[in-house]
Amino acid sequence: MATMTDTPSFPSGNKTSESWFTRTENWLDARGKGAWITAMVLGFIFFWPVGLALLAYMIWSKRMFSSSSRFTSRKMGRHLSMSRPTGNAAFDAYKADTLRRLEEEQGSFEKFLERLREAKDKSEFDAFMNERDSRKDDAAEA
Repeated sequence: MATMTDTPSFPSGNKTSESWFTRTENWLDARGKGAWITAMVLGFIFFWPVGLALLAYMIWSKRMFSSSSRFTSRKMGRHLSMSRPTGNAAFDAYKADTLRRLEEEQGSFEKFLERLREAKDKSEFDAFMNERDSRKDDAAEA
């Protein structure tokens, strides 16, 4: 028997439990900041209080000045969940080995880039020194 203190539970995937505002907010989040700005501009064009309300909401919810939204945080959550073990030992070992190899390749590539930068710096310095020496020789001849 339900008491007065029990709270009703709604299925999370049920569209009828979400308000139109939540559905609209999720739809705009899925399309990014441009969709929010477009909705705000259209709000100003058709009925200025709607545009003003959207602007206030975007500033209040920090959608206006940050690149993160619920949609972005959902993607980050998915990315973080990929690093958890799956329970399949063979796959987890394969994944760990692949990630280790990729980290080694990244380290090797970064070392290669560093050597490339050093070689470029050395050639530029050598060219500068040769040019300076040739100017000294030209000044001595004159």
